[in-house]
Amino acid sequence: MKTNQELSDLKLLRSGKVREVYEIDDKLLIVASDRISAFDVIMNEPVPDKGKILNRISAFWFQKTSDIIDNHYITNKVEEYPEICQKYSDYLDGRSMLVKKCSPLPIEFVVRGYVTGSAWKEYEKSNTINGIQIKPGLLECAKLDEPIFTPSTKEESGHDINIDFDKCTEILGKNLAKTLQKTAIDLYKFGAEYLEKRGIILADTKFEFGIDESGEVILIDEALTPDSSRFWLKADYKVGQKQNQFDKQVLRDYLETLDWDKTPPPPVLPEAIINKVLATYESAYKMICI
Repeated sequence: MKTNQELSDLKLLRSGKVREVYEIDDKLLIVASDRISAFDVIMNEPVPDKGKILNRISAFWFQKTSDIIDNHYITNKVEEYPEICQKYSDYLDGRSMLVKKCSPLPIEFVVRGYVTGSAWKEYEKSNTINGIQIKPGLLECAKLDEPIFTPSTKEESGHDINIDFDKCTEILGKNLAKTLQKTAIDLYKFGAEYLEKRGIILADTKFEFGIDESGEVILIDEALTPDSSRFWLKADYKVGQKQNQFDKQVLRDYLETLDWDKTPPPPVLPEAIINKVLATYESAYKMICI
């Protein structure tokens, strides 16, 4: 089986934390590796087949949400890829998708429906989330009255930086910022409603958008996966306590127990933790897509 390092005659456009992007004529090929990152640091150990799971979940959501906003997805069927890709079909099958070319916007569109994670830490101190005033008296993991948009910048290295809506408007322009704020919240609401019927609570998630070659703004990257979202098991949900996770929070929680400053190099991951992460991804896939 080929690895992404051996796709030698494909033009590598960029390599991210967990994905490689190749230029194929007038399209892009996104290949999801089994790498996993936490706190913006790539772990040394891969999670077997993680890339395939995330790729399939994203393809599922791109097709489900296309009536809300168009996206970059073309196909994830290798037999429909250009001829140059066919020699790598064994490796690409399941972990790749052919997409439209676009220019990514420099913002991560985070939508939160519950008070948890870094939002909870801020709320405890000031009754705010990303500077947005929230009603007092909420317990950890409580549901917000309405989902809120909490953007951040996309940093090539280091941690992403939370920004307020005014800064987002300054970067994108007022009209585009307001339009995509609504779109991101609409996508969150659609995903949350669908997932709740499948036994999953969508606590928060992030979306990314880009401008394609026709000038249209479209959904890109990944959508509503365990890497880009915080999933909780609905049956176990209880306000005021930690929740049963179906995302890579399992990894973050383990790392928080270590004496590690969240900068490279990462600590060694025990096999038990890798297996636990994989089990949560597999469970999420089955509950969402099957």
